Amino acid sequence: MTSIPKRVPIPKNGVDYRGKVVLAPMVRSGELPSRLLALKYGADLVWGPETVDKSMIGTNKKFNPLTSTIDFTRFPSNGSRPAPIDQKESVIYKLHPTKEHGRLIFQLGTSSPTIAVEAAKLVAGDVAGIDVNAGCPKPFSTIGGMGAALLQTPELLASILEALVKEVGEVYEIGISVKIRLLETPEKTEALVKRLCQTGITGLTVHCRTTPMRPRERAIRDQLRMIGCICREAGVACLMNGDVVNKDQALRLAEEYGVDGAMIATAAEANSSCFRTEAEGGLLPWKEVVTEYMKLAVEVDNRWGNTKFLLSQLMPGKADATKRCQQAKNYRQVCEILELDDLYDKARDLDVRLGIEQRIGQGVEKAKKNSRSAKAAGGRSNEYQENEEHYHSFRSQRGVTVVPAMAV
Repeated sequence: MTSIPKRVPIPKNGVDYRGKVVLAPMVRSGELPSRLLALKYGADLVWGPETVDKSMIGTNKKFNPLTSTIDFTRFPSNGSRPAPIDQKESVIYKLHPTKEHGRLIFQLGTSSPTIAVEAAKLVAGDVAGIDVNAGCPKPFSTIGGMGAALLQTPELLASILEALVKEVGEVYEIGISVKIRLLETPEKTEALVKRLCQTGITGLTVHCRTTPMRPRERAIRDQLRMIGCICREAGVACLMNGDVVNKDQALRLAEEYGVDGAMIATAAEANSSCFRTEAEGGLLPWKEVVTEYMKLAVEVDNRWGNTKFLLSQLMPGKADATKRCQQAKNYRQVCEILELDDLYDKARDLDVRLGIEQRIGQGVEKAKKNSRSAKAAGGRSNEYQENEEHYHSFRSQRGVTVVPAMAV
């Protein structure tokens, strides 16, 4: 008689990671439009970027009727400086309650059980799970004892997970999970995984690199079978991460190494259609992917700086359009460069809402003022000449050649 594998029960509002190929948590590349794009192309679940616990505490939760999103906002800290009269709240986290429903995992950066619980409660009712980041090697995470630093304090990490399971997972009926890296030896990794699987978590992801390793170094998969076996015996779903480039490969690797699924990171950053199987057509041309990304970015009022960064990742570096987009100052100019005529009016309106046009206009006026000083001295500044041309381009009609924007 075949025994039924043990499984930690999946809460009513949670999700089982088994059989899933998911978008990995990535700073900048895990914001809302990137997640929606991954879901569109076939990602089963999406992780948001690591969000530090203290940054969530004190936020205001609002439904944005313009974007149909839930925004967690707060006023930025100005230290000892007085806040500007017209200061606007910053969006700390944005999610789509319909399009991401049941498929969004909130990744938390923390080093304190108490603060982790306080922060997680703010978003627990709107996500399918809370994942603790215990794998990020970047100083902004480890310097506060978060991320990969937690691998060196396993009991602290375990206490964070136990607190989240009891005070958030059980209360909101969602799963709690953790993402780790390999330790210095297989024995240390084994001990850590066994301890974490005793905390009540429903899932564990292992990035198949050690903390000192960089993304360019090949992932180490020698310990995967051992980790998968431990998780399976404990009834915890196990995902692998590291050098996974598409959905077909992800499923093959999961079967080969005896784990339950996989995360895709940098490959999704370069082309989100990597979540399409070969049977579905595989990778799409970059122009089609970028067009869909732009539609989503405009739809959810994504931050211009984040959108510009993602365009640099999604577009081929040597393409003329890529270089021009990197010089673009706003959404409207990108639509002109990529000939996204159907999106132009919405992009222009978004530039106004985000205050991008106003900031550029202020820069132009400053350049004019500097020029007047230069003219009084008998000269005319090159900066003014460039900005004046750009200033007049704002007033050009659609279809008229736009003066190239100055490099940022």
